[in-house]
Amino acid sequence: MATPRQGRPGGTRPGGGKTRDKGTRGGRPEPQPAGTAGQGNGQRSNGQQRGSQATRPVRQGQAAVPATPATRAVPLWFQLTTWVLALAGLGVSIYLTIAHYGSSAILVCSEKGLINCAAVTTSPESMVFGIFPVAVLGLAFYVLMAAITSPWAWRANWPVIRWVRLGSVAVGMVFVLYLVYTELITLNAICLWCTSVHVITFLLFGLIVFSAAAGYGLPETTRR
Repeated sequence: MATPRQGRPGGTRPGGGKTRDKGTRGGRPEPQPAGTAGQGNGQRSNGQQRGSQATRPVRQGQAAVPATPATRAVPLWFQLTTWVLALAGLGVSIYLTIAHYGSSAILVCSEKGLINCAAVTTSPESMVFGIFPVAVLGLAFYVLMAAITSPWAWRANWPVIRWVRLGSVAVGMVFVLYLVYTELITLNAICLWCTSVHVITFLLFGLIVFSAAAGYGLPETTRR
């Protein structure tokens, strides 16, 4: 009885030798070509980097916000001084306007000699171009000055207010010089109430010019 053939064990071949597995040399893995090792890990890390770069916010195109230069603040005493002077000038202007349209007898002032308020307030020179009363012009001037010399106007630091304040007080000072000349040379009489308005205007002129020279409300870089 013939015995059945036994199959050759795996990995053997005729002649007693062992078969080599594909991709191995003597049971060792074949070396892979350079650049292929770690290719999968490299692709994975590159994908992670791209994902992280996509989630990052782009900051290169963002413009830097320039710093706002500091401005020289106007002292509180200066704000209150100019405002009180303007309110005082407004009060006297109201008084003179009432006397102009009413009666000069309400003016507490002498009516004889060099000090003569009635002679000044009722003279032809009390009307500018024969149309506008000087008292009304003074009233309008001090209404404006009371507004632009208030603490709120000083703190606003708006260039328009600054230039209007400086220009109006300069025009007012020129007009005061004209009125003083008229009283002393043309009329040869002085009105005490008018003189008080002139003095207030002169003080405001000096303070406002000083504020412009000192750079109140201006940026530090501009003053330099």
